[in-house]
Amino acid sequence: MGPSRRLVAGLNLLALLAMLAAIYMALVQAPDATNIVPEIRPAQRIIYFHVPAAWVSMLAFLVTFLASLLYLRSSHVRWDIWARSSAEIGIGFTLAAIASGSIWAKPAWNTWWTWDPRLTTYTIVLLLYIAYFMLRSAIDEPGRRARFGAVYGIFAFLSVPLTFMSIRWWNTIHPVILDPSADFGLGPGMTLAFVFGNIAFSILYFALLANRLRLEWTVERVAALREHLL
Repeated sequence: MGPSRRLVAGLNLLALLAMLAAIYMALVQAPDATNIVPEIRPAQRIIYFHVPAAWVSMLAFLVTFLASLLYLRSSHVRWDIWARSSAEIGIGFTLAAIASGSIWAKPAWNTWWTWDPRLTTYTIVLLLYIAYFMLRSAIDEPGRRARFGAVYGIFAFLSVPLTFMSIRWWNTIHPVILDPSADFGLGPGMTLAFVFGNIAFSILYFALLANRLRLEWTVERVAALREHLL
């Protein structure tokens, strides 16, 4: 069974309110960063959207990883639906994080893109999960498709902690946001907007996931009914 209509509606409303509040806090309530040059301070506010999008992409791929493990253990179609639904959402947030990062990079570093360790590993994450759906589309038999997808989803997740740790292991232009000694540590008044933005994006993820699961369960029921009638 998928999530109930009432649960989905509640999550949609909560996500809407949280995102509106996050946008207000990011664009109005949060002060400008004082440790960067004034010319790029307005562009700095992209951090309140860029980092939450990147965080949620990793959260989504973690859910795919866990659902894949549960599918291999139980062979229940529920977990295959969770895995592929979360992976789809994760790809969307990964693209959002890359696009917003490029918008910040241009005024901050005078380039839209550079192959530093964080960007390189994050691009690998994106390509791995695009390949996840390419693999699934190449297999017709549902059970076999789900098993191969689950195994691939488990191993693809290894790229996520590698990306997270890349700015700590290698020399990179990316700052460690929550590190007070970093060049782009969060100043007074910025932390609240930053933390709330991550919470709001997490709520948005769960709302999107609930909608996607409900749609997938509807598709499954229609397919089962069609097979019964035929």
